[in-house]
Amino acid sequence: MRFFKSEDKFAFACVLVVSTFLGAVGQLAFKIGVSSSLPINLALYVIVGFVVYAISTVLYFYILSRTHLSWAYSFGGLSYIFTTILALTVLGEAIPFLRWAGVLTIAIGVALIGAS
Repeated sequence: MRFFKSEDKFAFACVLVVSTFLGAVGQLAFKIGVSSSLPINLALYVIVGFVVYAISTVLYFYILSRTHLSWAYSFGGLSYIFTTILALTVLGEAIPFLRWAGVLTIAIGVALIGAS
Protein backbone atom coordinates (compact mmCIF):
# COMPACT_ATOMS: atom_id res chain seq x y z
CA MET A 1 0.00 0.00 0.00
CA ARG A 2 1.35 3.39 -0.85
CA PHE A 3 1.37 6.27 1.58
CA PHE A 4 -0.69 9.22 0.45
CA LYS A 5 0.57 12.74 -0.07
CA SER A 6 -1.08 15.67 1.66
CA GLU A 7 -2.84 16.79 -1.55
CA ASP A 8 -4.22 13.26 -1.96
CA LYS A 9 -5.43 13.31 1.64
CA PHE A 10 -7.92 16.12 1.00
CA ALA A 11 -9.29 14.43 -2.13
CA PHE A 12 -9.57 11.09 -0.32
CA ALA A 13 -11.32 12.78 2.61
CA CYS A 14 -13.84 14.36 0.20
CA VAL A 15 -14.58 10.99 -1.39
CA LEU A 16 -14.98 9.45 2.07
CA VAL A 17 -17.43 12.18 3.08
CA VAL A 18 -19.46 11.56 -0.09
CA SER A 19 -19.35 7.80 0.45
CA THR A 20 -20.49 8.15 4.04
CA PHE A 21 -23.26 10.60 3.09
CA LEU A 22 -24.52 8.21 0.42
CA GLY A 23 -24.60 5.44 3.02
CA ALA A 24 -26.78 7.64 5.22
CA VAL A 25 -29.07 8.42 2.28
CA GLY A 26 -29.35 4.67 1.66
CA GLN A 27 -30.42 4.19 5.28
CA LEU A 28 -32.99 6.96 4.88
CA ALA A 29 -34.40 5.27 1.76
CA PHE A 30 -34.62 1.96 3.62
CA LYS A 31 -36.47 3.61 6.52
CA ILE A 32 -38.96 5.34 4.21
CA GLY A 33 -39.49 2.13 2.25
CA VAL A 34 -40.13 -0.16 5.19
CA SER A 35 -42.35 2.45 6.87
CA SER A 36 -44.60 2.74 3.82
CA SER A 37 -48.00 1.09 3.71
CA LEU A 38 -47.83 0.82 -0.08
CA PRO A 39 -45.94 -2.20 -1.46
CA ILE A 40 -44.79 -0.19 -4.50
CA ASN A 41 -43.16 2.39 -2.22
CA LEU A 42 -41.51 -0.37 -0.21
CA ALA A 43 -39.98 -1.87 -3.34
CA LEU A 44 -39.01 1.48 -4.86
CA TYR A 45 -37.34 2.95 -1.79
CA VAL A 46 -35.58 -0.28 -0.85
CA ILE A 47 -34.19 -0.61 -4.38
CA VAL A 48 -33.05 3.04 -4.33
CA GLY A 49 -31.47 2.37 -0.93
CA PHE A 50 -29.54 -0.62 -2.28
CA VAL A 51 -28.33 1.31 -5.34
CA VAL A 52 -27.16 4.30 -3.28
CA TYR A 53 -25.54 1.96 -0.76
CA ALA A 54 -23.75 0.12 -3.60
CA ILE A 55 -22.33 3.40 -4.94
CA SER A 56 -21.20 4.27 -1.42
CA THR A 57 -19.47 0.90 -1.11
CA VAL A 58 -17.67 1.21 -4.45
CA LEU A 59 -16.34 4.63 -3.43
CA TYR A 60 -15.23 3.21 -0.10
CA PHE A 61 -13.43 0.29 -1.77
CA TYR A 62 -11.60 2.78 -3.99
CA ILE A 63 -10.39 4.69 -0.93
CA LEU A 64 -9.42 1.51 0.93
CA SER A 65 -7.19 0.53 -1.96
CA ARG A 66 -5.26 3.81 -1.62
CA THR A 67 -5.17 4.77 2.08
CA HIS A 68 -4.67 3.36 5.54
CA LEU A 69 -7.62 1.45 6.93
CA SER A 70 -7.28 3.08 10.34
CA TRP A 71 -7.66 6.51 8.75
CA ALA A 72 -10.41 5.68 6.25
CA TYR A 73 -12.56 3.66 8.65
CA SER A 74 -12.78 6.52 11.13
CA PHE A 75 -14.81 8.51 8.60
CA GLY A 76 -17.58 5.99 9.11
CA GLY A 77 -18.42 7.97 12.23
CA LEU A 78 -19.81 10.63 9.93
CA SER A 79 -22.70 8.29 9.20
CA TYR A 80 -24.06 8.97 12.70
CA ILE A 81 -23.94 12.70 12.03
CA PHE A 82 -25.47 12.52 8.56
CA THR A 83 -28.16 10.06 9.60
CA THR A 84 -29.17 12.16 12.61
CA ILE A 85 -29.44 15.29 10.48
CA LEU A 86 -31.44 13.46 7.80
CA ALA A 87 -33.76 11.97 10.43
CA LEU A 88 -34.38 15.45 11.79
CA THR A 89 -34.83 17.27 8.48
CA VAL A 90 -36.49 14.64 6.28
CA LEU A 91 -38.35 12.45 8.75
CA GLY A 92 -39.06 15.13 11.34
CA GLU A 93 -37.74 12.97 14.18
CA ALA A 94 -37.14 14.64 17.53
CA ILE A 95 -33.49 14.38 18.51
CA PRO A 96 -32.87 14.59 22.27
CA PHE A 97 -30.05 16.70 23.71
CA LEU A 98 -28.00 13.70 24.82
CA ARG A 99 -27.99 12.32 21.27
CA TRP A 100 -26.79 15.71 19.96
CA ALA A 101 -24.01 15.60 22.56
CA GLY A 102 -22.99 12.19 21.20
CA VAL A 103 -23.07 13.48 17.63
CA LEU A 104 -20.85 16.40 18.62
CA THR A 105 -18.40 14.04 20.32
CA ILE A 106 -18.26 11.88 17.20
CA ALA A 107 -17.73 14.96 15.00
CA ILE A 108 -14.78 16.04 17.13
CA GLY A 109 -13.30 12.53 16.98
CA VAL A 110 -13.65 12.29 13.20
CA ALA A 111 -12.08 15.74 12.79
CA LEU A 112 -9.11 14.77 14.96
CA ILE A 113 -8.52 11.50 13.12
CA GLY A 114 -9.05 13.10 9.72
CA ALA A 115 -6.41 15.72 10.53
CA SER A 116 -3.85 13.09 11.53
